[in-house]
Amino acid sequence: MNMMTKVEAAPEQDGAREARAATPSWWRRAGWGALPVVAIAAVWGVLDREGPAVAAMPVPTVQVAQPLVRQVNEWDDYVGRFEASRSVEVRPRVGGAITAVHFTDGAIVRRGQLLFTIDPRPYAAALAEARASVASASSDLALARANLARAGRLVADDAVSKSDLDQLGARVRAASAGLAAAQARVQARALDMEFTRVRAPIAGRISDRRIDAGNLVTAGDTSGTLLTTINALDPIYFAFDASEGLFLKSKRAGAEGTEVQVRLQDEAGYARTGRLDFTDNGLDPRSGTVRGRAVLDNPDLFLTPGMFGNMRLASGQAATALLVPDAAVQTDQARKTVLTVARDGTVVPRPVVLGPVVDGLRIVRSGLTRADRVVVSGTQMAMPGAKVQVQPGRITPSRAAAPPTAVATAGEATFAR
Repeated sequence: MNMMTKVEAAPEQDGAREARAATPSWWRRAGWGALPVVAIAAVWGVLDREGPAVAAMPVPTVQVAQPLVRQVNEWDDYVGRFEASRSVEVRPRVGGAITAVHFTDGAIVRRGQLLFTIDPRPYAAALAEARASVASASSDLALARANLARAGRLVADDAVSKSDLDQLGARVRAASAGLAAAQARVQARALDMEFTRVRAPIAGRISDRRIDAGNLVTAGDTSGTLLTTINALDPIYFAFDASEGLFLKSKRAGAEGTEVQVRLQDEAGYARTGRLDFTDNGLDPRSGTVRGRAVLDNPDLFLTPGMFGNMRLASGQAATALLVPDAAVQTDQARKTVLTVARDGTVVPRPVVLGPVVDGLRIVRSGLTRADRVVVSGTQMAMPGAKVQVQPGRITPSRAAAPPTAVATAGEATFAR
């Protein structure tokens, strides 16, 4: 029986296997559907795993120093142009043909030096005619005087009437007037002859000739032919326009006649000195500026009209000021700030009001004290509110200067018109 049982059970097991093979397994489908879940779980495990510890950033090191305290004398800075102290347009006073030019273009000429020659022959003829008129008038006067003297001797004999004597006296006076007029014409013709030789009215540097020999020129004040121009260069003027604020400041300080210092555009220092000699009698209502002028000696004639320059004028007495490196000043939107370090090592920005630069250092008018520790090196690593390590630094001028130091304030002036 046992044998029968085993034989009968075997077909049943084979049929079950065939049924399972013919029907899709739900376990297999469940396995494929679980794969995304397993993958997400694996990624989450990786992300959730604690990573390696990041090393802490080292505390930056900066150099700090207290503001430099110095005596400075502030100057107001102006920008302007050099102008000739005198400028003359050379025009002929008589017309005619230019026969010669006696100067080199751009040369230095002295007063009275011959520049042009105008054909003098017409004027020489007119002068000779005027002199002949003088001789004729002199003869008429001599005759009138002789007739008057002769009549005067006959008056005692009643040979000449009183009226005839009066007529003879009138002829003498008329002849005298005629002679004076003839002599005046001689002087006028002589001046015309002199004006045919055009001379330099002032000393200075002459421009180029505007007319060559052989051309006809006409006489006149402003309508006459322009021959050339001459600029007087020693002394020379420095003209500038100042704002109303600087004008008031200089007036209250009595700056008229005060020494000024001027430098050219390619010069580092203010090596040229002069004095303020003129301010205009009113401000321009359109621009709110007033025209001023300084005069400087120019013995080597190097300064030339039209050149730009910077002028500074002392604005007051020497005063104590705090100075920091100009590179230590930062711009925070519309504010100027300086980074300082507190006693606990925290970086603290300080809003400041700045003045001019002197020897590479910026004057701080307000916002700092003498005890503040200013970041002078490493400002790019100092973040406001962060901790820093400090090292002692130094604030030194870029060049040595004996006190009181001259300082130029921020330019409020404009170019001279």
